[in-house]
Amino acid sequence: MPLNVAVQMDPMESVSIAGDSSFAIMLSAQARGHSLYHYAAPDLNYADGRLWTRAHPVTVQRVAGDHFRFGDPVTIDLGRDIDVVWMRQDPPFDLGYITATHLLERIAHETLVVNDPVSVRNAPEKVMVLDYARFMPPTLITRSLEETRKFQARHGDIIVKPLHGNAGSAVFRIPAGGANLASLVELFGDVWREPFMVQAFLKEVSGGDKRIVLIDGEVAGAINRIPGAGEIRSNLAAGGHAEATALTERELEICAAMGPELKKRGLLFVGIDVIGGYLTEINVTSPTGIVAIDAFNGTDTPGMIWDAIERRLAT
Repeated sequence: MPLNVAVQMDPMESVSIAGDSSFAIMLSAQARGHSLYHYAAPDLNYADGRLWTRAHPVTVQRVAGDHFRFGDPVTIDLGRDIDVVWMRQDPPFDLGYITATHLLERIAHETLVVNDPVSVRNAPEKVMVLDYARFMPPTLITRSLEETRKFQARHGDIIVKPLHGNAGSAVFRIPAGGANLASLVELFGDVWREPFMVQAFLKEVSGGDKRIVLIDGEVAGAINRIPGAGEIRSNLAAGGHAEATALTERELEICAAMGPELKKRGLLFVGIDVIGGYLTEINVTSPTGIVAIDAFNGTDTPGMIWDAIERRLAT
């Protein structure tokens, strides 16, 4: 059955069609006959129990420089007019992002929101992962220079990163000697009000950081992201490159432990990051990587996602 699909995301002009997961999902929806609408999170409005937005009907095509066409803007009631809302805007996971989840929560009884806005709000990447601490490297969340120094004294080289960062931004490796640690903690304290995350450095990152995609709790595929020359960050947005990979028994164990809870929470499209058998992050806000996964594996991850959505709508 054709669906009306509203995609809450960043400007279409900024989409890199070669690897953008949102664009791949939109192409797949369009191929199934679904109607697409594009809007931005700041365009949401709420009054008298209704949530609406001004949105553009949009068609997409895999043509660089001519990848989308907007129709005339229309006002859509996201509860009455729309079957599926996608939350696909990039972080930062700030109060604007959180407010959008509160507003979209108001229509969850009428419209399927992917991922579930309550669970997105309650499962930021570097916090939800703490539920699976048994699979993680040594980890500290703090604002304290003293506690960070104690942690480094125990574990040597460390990684320091913002608690709500994304795409590998502001990720620092501090060697065991602690050079610049005080300055970095001071900087983090000035820029962010929340604590930061400290983890033991995993030397295995030179061999790659696996992005594993789970759809409705089931493994859909994975890629191994290799850091660029002189980098510790393997994110594709930070210069890393992707390679084909297979999952180890340890990685399958991690996925099996997490899958039922992800499904229960309505986290239909999730990407997890694993380095050397250690779980480092759970990505639920705007996961990426499916284009590269499909290129290596010959799979159709967007199709799997729409199959899962259609199953949910049918129940």
